[in-house]
Amino acid sequence: MSAEFATSRMETAPASTGARLLDLAERHRVLLAGIFLLVFPLVLPFHALAIVILTYGLYALGFNLLFGYLGLLSFGHAALFGGGAYLCGISLVHFGAPWWLGILAGTLGGVLIATLIGSLAIRTRGIYFAMVTLALAQCVYYLFYQAVDWTGGENGLRLPSVTAISPFGIPLNFVDPLTRYYVVAAFVFASLFFLSRILASPFGAVIEGIRENEARARACGYDVTRTRLVAFVLSGAFCGLAGALQALHLAIVPVEMLAIETSGLAVMMCLLGGMGTFFGPFVGAAVFLILENLVSVYTVHWQLVVGVVFIVCVLFFPRGIWGSILHWSRR
Repeated sequence: MSAEFATSRMETAPASTGARLLDLAERHRVLLAGIFLLVFPLVLPFHALAIVILTYGLYALGFNLLFGYLGLLSFGHAALFGGGAYLCGISLVHFGAPWWLGILAGTLGGVLIATLIGSLAIRTRGIYFAMVTLALAQCVYYLFYQAVDWTGGENGLRLPSVTAISPFGIPLNFVDPLTRYYVVAAFVFASLFFLSRILASPFGAVIEGIRENEARARACGYDVTRTRLVAFVLSGAFCGLAGALQALHLAIVPVEMLAIETSGLAVMMCLLGGMGTFFGPFVGAAVFLILENLVSVYTVHWQLVVGVVFIVCVLFFPRGIWGSILHWSRR
């Protein structure tokens, strides 16, 4: 009996140790994210790719809040991402705003567009919600496309190049790619901290409860419609900030940022990384963009290769890359 007990302890000890490590990582996930952001540009071939991964990862993060944690599939998030980029660019080009005010304008622009779209779409369910968000996003695309004097139309909006910034009175060379990366990483880190606080709050428990059982959440007295609208607006804030950072990085806002393909990118990155996971959107963005950069060197048909990788992940890793790693670690 004692030998069997010792064998049982030896078999269960690694699992319990792994569970404790996962629990420790979960409690300190923001700190781990900060450490990763510090070393991330050092493992990539060039810093510009790291910046794009952060901006698109933040965009997918906003989408994941709605899709992964609340369970609402939106095909209109390009309106939030591109709208934030355009409003950041308009504030810089037409009003001469400083860079930080442009970022604020882009974030508030994402919030405003999300409020308008969410107010109209949030009462629908399932495929109807996806189609309504898609239709409204196409309306936003048309409005920005036709406002040529403000947005440049099909040519896009070219921003004045931001060469130097002084956050908190500290002069920084924004032309230097590594400096630019860490400025963007600071905003991403703040967003991850904010998201972590949202998920750890009672509101975070409510949105996950609505995803699992809407009828029970409604029976418990929660206003499901209002909760969904607030989650949609918060998602718009993350996406608008990502669009503003992307606009500052590229110094141009192409109209394609509002296209339906950009909405599809958020879905693909979220599914690749793992929906409903904290780091999944950034993992998905990194895999997609690194594959794009590597494969496009050898063939112009890189979409075919990335599509095959996506299909394989969906078929054999339905939880996504990061979600599957977490699942295997818990087992």
